[in-house]
Amino acid sequence: MQLLTTTRDALLGPLQSVSGIVEKRHTLPILSNVLIEKHGSQLTLLATDIEIQIRTTAEVGPGGEDTSITVGARKLQDILRALPGDNDVALTLDDARMTVKAGRSRFALQTLPAADYPRLSVEEGEGVRFSVPQGAFKKQLALVQYAMAQQDIRYYLNGLLTMVEGNTLRMVATDGHRLAYAESGIAGNFERTEVILPRKTVLELARQLTDSEEPLEVIIAGNQIVFRFGPIELISKLIDGKFPDYERVIPKNHPKELHLARQPLHAALSRAAILTNEKFRGVRVVLEDGSLKIISSNAEQEEAQEELEIDYHGEGLDIGFNVTYLLDVLNNVSADEVVVRLNDGNSSALISLPGNDSFKYVVMPMRI
Repeated sequence: MQLLTTTRDALLGPLQSVSGIVEKRHTLPILSNVLIEKHGSQLTLLATDIEIQIRTTAEVGPGGEDTSITVGARKLQDILRALPGDNDVALTLDDARMTVKAGRSRFALQTLPAADYPRLSVEEGEGVRFSVPQGAFKKQLALVQYAMAQQDIRYYLNGLLTMVEGNTLRMVATDGHRLAYAESGIAGNFERTEVILPRKTVLELARQLTDSEEPLEVIIAGNQIVFRFGPIELISKLIDGKFPDYERVIPKNHPKELHLARQPLHAALSRAAILTNEKFRGVRVVLEDGSLKIISSNAEQEEAQEELEIDYHGEGLDIGFNVTYLLDVLNNVSADEVVVRLNDGNSSALISLPGNDSFKYVVMPMRI
């Protein structure tokens, strides 16, 4: 049975859109597969790991018979990637084997029935629905996602708090050592709704969204969230947990305020980071009248010191931070200048952007 004949890129592009969530190893073998459905000239590809599902459609032209089948996602993707880009690719189905033909190349893949493939369905009922430009949502994600925890026993930290209230969309991520907060305006007036997106969903969205003004439709219903953009529909289950009260973490009255050029600060921290302890990554930040010193040392008694001339005249301070946490925020904001607010050696630092209250980053101090 002939399924379709199309160009390699016409098949590879949609496949790459869905295969990113396919895990290499699964207890259910069929979850390593991608569901391929052909109806007329439309091809639908669907992948899921039970927690997240991505579906996309593409036009592949007339010809071939309508059918549904599943085949190994990564194997098919690797084969298509390895074929020349200008080749036409033909897929045929013979019993339980799918054959991929391109030029003089031929590959036979095992398949599993489409009827056995699990699918998430969109929950019906009332929910929160809004639309934002893809680029704006992606930019907001980038401001906070790096602060998410990874495999933390406090499972609710392995995700991103997304909150809709009034005409504001807020995102918060924390791993317990630092916290990133970003907000933006959205059209509409919504009651307060909070959900926690799983880390994998956040990373997949960041990978898939473009920097364009094309719309991203977001639907929150039950324990699911749905994102629709272009030909792609991403459905994700939500983390069932209570996110920490982030408002209590953000300091409000730190007296020491520094306006620092981002690039020179980033460069100085990067150089000092070379001689930090590889495990703890600590640097001393020494604030004095007119200068900011960044000092690091390691177990081999090696030392680095960087000094920046700054416009500060006030009480001195000697405080330690994980240099990775400081570099993360400087890598993910684009402003020329950052504002750093400090209190004492035991208090967190608040980093924000000048004249902009929509972004805040809190980092806890560490003993050096």
